[in-house]
Order: sequence, then C-alpha cells, then structure tokens
Amino acid sequence: MTSDPNGTSKQCSALVVNCTGRTTAHSQSLQLRGFRVTEIQAWPADEVALEHEIVILVLRRMDSVAVTAARMRAKPRFGNRVLIGVTESAPSAAERRHAILVGYDDLVGESGDSRVLIARVLRLLRTRPEHRCLVPDKGSSAA
Repeated sequence: MTSDPNGTSKQCSALVVNCTGRTTAHSQSLQLRGFRVTEIQAWPADEVALEHEIVILVLRRMDSVAVTAARMRAKPRFGNRVLIGVTESAPSAAERRHAILVGYDDLVGESGDSRVLIARVLRLLRTRPEHRCLVPDKGSSAA
C-alpha cells in the first residue's frame, strides 16, 4: 500500500464490476496508472464495495443505468464514492446526463483505450479529498 509521509493516505483502489462477460482493458489500464484494482464478475457484497474509493460498473444495457446506480448508492455507507458506468458503445449527451441524474458520477463508452475513463476518475477524485488516497505519479509520455 502506498502512503504519504504522514500516513494518512493510501493507494487509490478501484472495483470493476463486470457482469457482462465482455473483456475490457480498463482493469489493466487502471493498474498501469497506479490504482489497486479488483475485478469481479458478480454484484459486490456491501463490504467489498466499501473497500474501494472508485466503483466502475460495466453495463449490459443502457436501460439498466437507473437501477444499477440506485442499487449501488443504496449500499450502507457507500457515501461519496466515485461511481462510473461503462457502456458498450459511446453514450449520447442525453444518456450521459440521464446517468448522472440517476446517481452515476459519469458514464463512458467502452473502448480499447481507457484514457477517458482514467481522466474522469482522476478529475472526480480531486473533488473528493475525503478519500485520502494517492495515485502514484507515473509521469506523462510525450505524444
């Protein structure tokens, strides 16, 4: 576990819930960026979800967005954790707004490239200092 000199922070952790059977690059990309990642294929028990600052749900269908957000946010002590949905195709602006209204912090489309997902996770973590977790600086590569 990575800690700051004061011992008040730990390595940021992400739970990827992928009940779809589809393979995504997100878990590996998050690990390469410095997150501690757990990927599961079944709905998480309350205590499993509470071990992570970030929960990423890989969604089967867009029509399940409201139900899955409500179900996750209803978990005891879920609080202000980052909750992001991943859809098979890029969501429209209206679908993204709807997902945010029903409880997700963001909704992204699945792709072989996880840069959008990681950028949004980092942006959301910056607004939530109560999580007190660190993502090791991996540096940026020149493009």
